[in-house]
Amino acid sequence: MSNRWALVVGASRGLGLGLAAELKSRGWNVVGTVRDDGGERRLRKLADKPGGEVRVERLDINDDGQIATLRRRLDGTVFDLVFVNAGIAPQGRGDAARASRDEAAAIFMTNAVAPTRVARAFLDRVRNGPGIIAFMSSGLGSVANKTDSYSELYSASKAALNSLSRSLAASLGGRQITVLAVAPGWVRTDMGGRGASLSVEDSVRGIVDVLGGRAGTGRHGFVDYRGREVAW
Repeated sequence: MSNRWALVVGASRGLGLGLAAELKSRGWNVVGTVRDDGGERRLRKLADKPGGEVRVERLDINDDGQIATLRRRLDGTVFDLVFVNAGIAPQGRGDAARASRDEAAAIFMTNAVAPTRVARAFLDRVRNGPGIIAFMSSGLGSVANKTDSYSELYSASKAALNSLSRSLAASLGGRQITVLAVAPGWVRTDMGGRGASLSVEDSVRGIVDVLGGRAGTGRHGFVDYRGREVAW
């Protein structure tokens, strides 16, 4: 059995839960964070399936006190992967001009600022060399590919996440850690909708393959679930 450990932040459902399941099935040990009882029940169901160990922790990424508490609880654990999966979508069209100031602030905090804070809190717990810090981004976060006004705030928040991931990578100094912003594709989740082209299983299978291929490179990149570079 592998001794690789992954911290999957936001593993209660959808892509986060799928990612935890895929990693476990490949022998990874997984610490998954959830926010509520329902998420905890879903994640604990993985424990009896073949593969690595699963541990469940509670975390609201917008609560700095909870981040600090989780860091203390995981003291001594060195991670080969820290994957921050977090995102909320605005109500309605998500137009910047129509959203309330509180709604706009919440979207940027949850989708961009808080994920970066979590990653930085565990930066010294990531294994030097093969270690990876990854963020669940979106193809909608590509400024270069933005050709319409669809979901303005969500797109802008993911572009902000991408920018912050670059800042994180630039701050590493001599540490050899790979930093990735990952676009999972259009996936059939609560956010992606039933008409999306990809299943969670197909998306996360590709994502884990990409993580394996990028480990040890020490490069920063914006890539999709097939490993293709996405234009910033």
